[in-house]
Amino acid sequence: MIKEDFFGAIADLEKEKGISAESLIETLENALASAYKKNTGDSIANVKIKINPEKQTVKFYAVKNIVEEVTDPATEISLEEARLTKKSYKAGDLYETEFAPLKFGRIAAQTAKQVVMQKIREAERDSTMAEFEDKENDIQTVTVRRIEGKNVYVEIGDNGQLEGLMLPQDQVPGETYKVNDKIKVYVKKIRNDGRNSTILVSRSAPGFVRKLFEKEVPEIKDGVVEIKAIAREAGQRTKMAIYSNDKNVDALGACVGMRGMRVNAVVSELNGEKIDIILWSEDPLEFIAKALSPAKVLKVTAIEGEKVARVIVPDDKLSLAIGRDGQNARLAARLTGWKIDVKSLSKAEAAAAEELTETEEKPEEVTEATEEPVEEVKAETEVTEEAKTTETENGENA
Repeated sequence: MIKEDFFGAIADLEKEKGISAESLIETLENALASAYKKNTGDSIANVKIKINPEKQTVKFYAVKNIVEEVTDPATEISLEEARLTKKSYKAGDLYETEFAPLKFGRIAAQTAKQVVMQKIREAERDSTMAEFEDKENDIQTVTVRRIEGKNVYVEIGDNGQLEGLMLPQDQVPGETYKVNDKIKVYVKKIRNDGRNSTILVSRSAPGFVRKLFEKEVPEIKDGVVEIKAIAREAGQRTKMAIYSNDKNVDALGACVGMRGMRVNAVVSELNGEKIDIILWSEDPLEFIAKALSPAKVLKVTAIEGEKVARVIVPDDKLSLAIGRDGQNARLAARLTGWKIDVKSLSKAEAAAAEELTETEEKPEEVTEATEEPVEEVKAETEVTEEAKTTETENGENA
């Protein structure tokens, strides 16, 4: 039925492919039992197969449940009859009778081959997946394998043995993907659950921008320049806050590169997405002013204990500070973690004058209090010059 060299092959597979012989035999026993019931039409209801690699034997058993009273002769045997074979039997035990299968040799050989091939594929996939697990949060060059609906499936690995999935939310609006295209992606998540293993990849994640800069800027990779935060609206604009851990290293210059070569390489990979590189500040109000670049900020005020900033900008810079559809202010808020309220200088002055008028017109109230009223405590910063930033648009430095 199964040739003797098959047992030698099991041992070889365990050595060469790391496939457990015990696991392979168990899978093969179940597959042969299922194939026997499906293809022979035998009246035996329950079949069990035992493979012994040491003795190189394959034995078939008909299995029945031992019961006090038989209701289904195909699956049950009486306790009285079972004890004729072995007196120690009791109700609930399984009664196994060996039998010789007929006309099953060819099916058995085919089944064995299918099981072995499947195990080999699973072992190779698991091995490749184990090697790939440390690639999470890294960039990989992949090939688009197929597109189903809005999902893009890609081949990953040296031999394309693994498949990655790029969901709609991980794709960049405006980008198109075609089968056999080679693209760079960010490995967002690896879930290794055996057959249901999944690799999620992305081109829209902020981590994609971070890793692109790490590859282009040695100072970032070495930890001299640190990326503090990234806020991104993929395909349109990214704001990135950086900081130098070495006072002798210009963080901004390191990221931009000579003649903008480094930042332009990243912009090129992002198909022209604008990038604002901002110097991070420990002072949150100063950081907020810089985050609103390229707009000039006159003043930033914050109520103590609340992460709400009120920003005043020149009248002619209001639209620039807010940005198209509020994008600039929105990205600045994400970057800093503060809620930002932007007002023009004229509106801020008008609001202050109106508040002063209302205070003067309000009649004084006579109270017996002798203590001075407690004023609202605010933190504020005056911005006297534009925050140092760089904006790259269409591959050119602004």
